[in-house]
Amino acid sequence: MLNNITPFLVHWAITGISLWVASHLFKGLKFDSTSALIVSALLLGLANAIVKPLLIFLTLPLTLLTFGLFLLVINALMILLVAALVKGFKVSGFWTALFASIFVSLLSIVIGSFVTGGDPAEQIQMPQGGNWL
Repeated sequence: MLNNITPFLVHWAITGISLWVASHLFKGLKFDSTSALIVSALLLGLANAIVKPLLIFLTLPLTLLTFGLFLLVINALMILLVAALVKGFKVSGFWTALFASIFVSLLSIVIGSFVTGGDPAEQIQMPQGGNWL
């Protein structure tokens, strides 16, 4: 059980650190308290896991037409959604959310590579037996 929760906590912490750094770099991204930052990191992870795949599926023709650039808009919408749900998290506008989402994504990748040792195989555990379809 604890083996499954550790990657979740690490990802949550990386997202929180990335949001915290982004709030210091972008004037339009503000957190009123540490608890707002923690809740925002958690909700952003949940939104990226649940809402984002649905939006990607619904906007697939537009995403293909723009060669995937519309995914940046979806990332910005995820930050705006979290800002609308969390009381102490404020985003001044769409462009701030767009550039902050790019920054948070890139910083999360960099921090994640240091935490996992840069080996993506450590993140995905393949089953030892069984058949893959």
